[in-house]
Amino acid sequence: MEIVEFAPRHAEAFRTLNEAWISKHFAIEAKDREVLGDPQRKIVAPGGRIFMAMNGDEAVGCVALVKMADGGFEVAKMTVSEALRGSGLGRRLMQRCIDAGAEMGATRLYLETNSGLGPALALYRAMGFRDLAPAETPYARADVFMERRY
Repeated sequence: MEIVEFAPRHAEAFRTLNEAWISKHFAIEAKDREVLGDPQRKIVAPGGRIFMAMNGDEAVGCVALVKMADGGFEVAKMTVSEALRGSGLGRRLMQRCIDAGAEMGATRLYLETNSGLGPALALYRAMGFRDLAPAETPYARADVFMERRY
């Protein structure tokens, strides 16, 4: 398994992986459609990055770093295929985000998640994320806000 930088050829897999996990637990929202419909323009072009976990030619996980105005990056659209949940791949993807943030001089990593996603919350906390007060968000499902400072 290899974690690689996003290329336009990964766009469909990025959308499909995310739609699968979102629709399993929540409703796909307008902001999801906007970002997943054009990740190159919405994430990469403004200075963000996307990492794809590849098992040969098959995309089995992904995560995005969305550039924020305050010098930080939002960790977004992180998912691992159902068959690989619990394998440590999510931890590897998050570590790649932490390393990339450091490489890019980020002041912090920020994320929004849901209180019902216990394994994800445990991972984020184990990797140094701390809870924040609620913030304004375009996502109805987001009720937990966290950051990891550099």
